[in-house]
Amino acid sequence: MFDVIIAGLGAMGSSAAYHLSRRGLRVLGLERFAPRHAFGSSHGKTRIIREAYFEDPLYVPLVQRAYECWADLESRSGRRVFTPTGGLMIGPADGIVAGGARASAVQHGLPFEELSATEVRRRFPAFRPAASDVAIWEPRAGILDPETAIEAHLSLAMDHGAELHFDEPVERWSERAGGLITVRTAAATYDAAKLVIASGAWVASLVPELALPVVVERTVVHWFEPRMKPAHFGPGSLPVFIHEYEPSRAWYGFPDLGDGVKFALHHHGEPTTADSVRRTVAPSEVERVRVLADRYLPGSAGRVRESMVCLYTNTPDEHFILDTHPDHPAVIVASPCSGHGFKFSSAIGEVIAEMAIDGATKFDVKPFRLGRW
Repeated sequence: MFDVIIAGLGAMGSSAAYHLSRRGLRVLGLERFAPRHAFGSSHGKTRIIREAYFEDPLYVPLVQRAYECWADLESRSGRRVFTPTGGLMIGPADGIVAGGARASAVQHGLPFEELSATEVRRRFPAFRPAASDVAIWEPRAGILDPETAIEAHLSLAMDHGAELHFDEPVERWSERAGGLITVRTAAATYDAAKLVIASGAWVASLVPELALPVVVERTVVHWFEPRMKPAHFGPGSLPVFIHEYEPSRAWYGFPDLGDGVKFALHHHGEPTTADSVRRTVAPSEVERVRVLADRYLPGSAGRVRESMVCLYTNTPDEHFILDTHPDHPAVIVASPCSGHGFKFSSAIGEVIAEMAIDGATKFDVKPFRLGRW
């Protein structure tokens, strides 16, 4: 008998396992793959963390807590998770990216600078933004190492007594009389007082009765070897960035940390499913990103070193799902994250623990409720 079973040990599930076990609960984590797998949404060597959140100012308090939790994770695990680089949110002054980042920074009193295209070129020689673009510079932005972060959360969870099973996906669950949750896998059956479903792209299959309006999106990321002036593309010169290059269309990138300069298109992918996604990357997909790199960061995209597929699991409004099941209050649904959730996962694990133990959290999670559709 466990206090909490967690289905899925990616970004959210690993953090929840740590925060719950740290509070003394008996935790069982069940993961369908082996650690460091590349089949879901929590791989790819780097993730952006940023404070002036253009998607919605409501995320700012949560990401501020996430910064604190990442620092605490580094201290407790002795592993480096965060690399500061600063960040540029680039695009039209009234666009989704630059305009939204400015609005969040102003509302929450965050440090930022607004730079013209000329100022961006002067301060960051790699960039060649359009003359009409502006950029919101936020000094606290940087890079998270997703694989290391997950490993650190899982290691600390085990130190606190959590039992973690890999290559053992949850097949189904049910609620028995008295509210006890029974979880079945191919290997065994387990009982718990609470269940956390943090299964990312597989979430809909574990709560089919909710008919979640989520769409799994295939997203491809690429690492390029710089063709010239490699110093311009290192972490001391190139910050993380998101660039709205056409109305409502963005791409993003990272400096070369040793694997190449990483670029990807944001919300440009084809719909798919977690089990049928096309894992091969076509040359045309590489070239589509290279065209943007040649235009806006000339010299950055030489030989492609690696391309990789990952999954976004998108809600209609692109906000998270973080709520108790409407018919089973002992079940917490804690995914998906619409392609922008990893940075929050250190804090969301804490929120899940508060919801499981106290029945409430100090953060405003009303925008993430299941009933909003």
